[in-house]
Amino acid sequence: MKQKNKLIVVALGGNALLRTGEKGTIEEQEAHSAETCKHLLSLIKKDYNIVITHGNGPQVGAILLRNETAKDVVPVMPLDVCVADSQGSIGYIIQQALLNHLRMSKTERYVVTMITQVIVEPNDPAFNNPTKPIGPFYSKEESEKLKKEKKWAMIHDANRGYRRVVPSPKPVKTIQRIMVKRLAEQGHIVVASGGGGIPIWKNAANGGEYRGMEAVIDKDLASALLACEIQADMLIILTGVEKVALNFGKPNQKLLDTVKVSDAKKYLKDGHFGIGSMAPKIEAAIDFIEKTGHEVLITMDTSLENALEGKTGTRIVPDVNENYDIQTLFSEKMKNEK
Repeated sequence: MKQKNKLIVVALGGNALLRTGEKGTIEEQEAHSAETCKHLLSLIKKDYNIVITHGNGPQVGAILLRNETAKDVVPVMPLDVCVADSQGSIGYIIQQALLNHLRMSKTERYVVTMITQVIVEPNDPAFNNPTKPIGPFYSKEESEKLKKEKKWAMIHDANRGYRRVVPSPKPVKTIQRIMVKRLAEQGHIVVASGGGGIPIWKNAANGGEYRGMEAVIDKDLASALLACEIQADMLIILTGVEKVALNFGKPNQKLLDTVKVSDAKKYLKDGHFGIGSMAPKIEAAIDFIEKTGHEVLITMDTSLENALEGKTGTRIVPDVNENYDIQTLFSEKMKNEK
């Protein structure tokens, strides 16, 4: 009997399509996507079944700016629709880049982008405390002006400048999880949960009708949720650094190789990771490990092949003596639940 291929969820960082300081032209995004997808071939060569997730911060920020600029000409779209818009456009760019690489390498696999909805709780405290950075970086002066004129909430993001922040509720359940799992297990490469998924809620007062929410879900937390739901064997988070570091950017910076989940919790509590950058990746890693008992690899796309061989990257692993209560999240109840 043929051994079942391992199922891997790969969460692409923002630099997969854009670099700091770029305008975000289609040429820039296509070039970076092609480069990132080239490195994903190391997973494809190992016959892994693959689900790809991605962020959308700069793109959805640009969509919101277009909304604001053209509000007197065309109707303004709510944030959930803007997220859906970005899922389609980014998914197309990644899908096309992957298909071109697969064609050149004579690999017969299909790629599909799935518009993905994720349930959040309408009473999530995040709606009263916006924290999710979106859009471009601004100077301190520009930030103060936007706060005053547009009533935007702004934060200083990882020493790179100021960015707008919006509510980022906790993802509860991925609606399309069954479809994602089935397609991936058939060998198709699935692009899903783009930008953390489209935030929706269930209106019990109206027969459980789904409604969109004005929010952006953190893509790393949504990736961890989806990875748990589809019973992935590993979560890979690709970002802009080769390894996770303590005291990042300081003279006493320390790069991490293998980190036990208990140590990761301590480092997170001690404030070693930036709120708008590495912290949600560590939170996602912890969540995935505690629910599955599987490890998480964090590295940059150019280092992926070496990281898979254990030569670089940061691996967050279960505690050796911990007995994880690994629950089958993909249960009969979840199969039948809409």
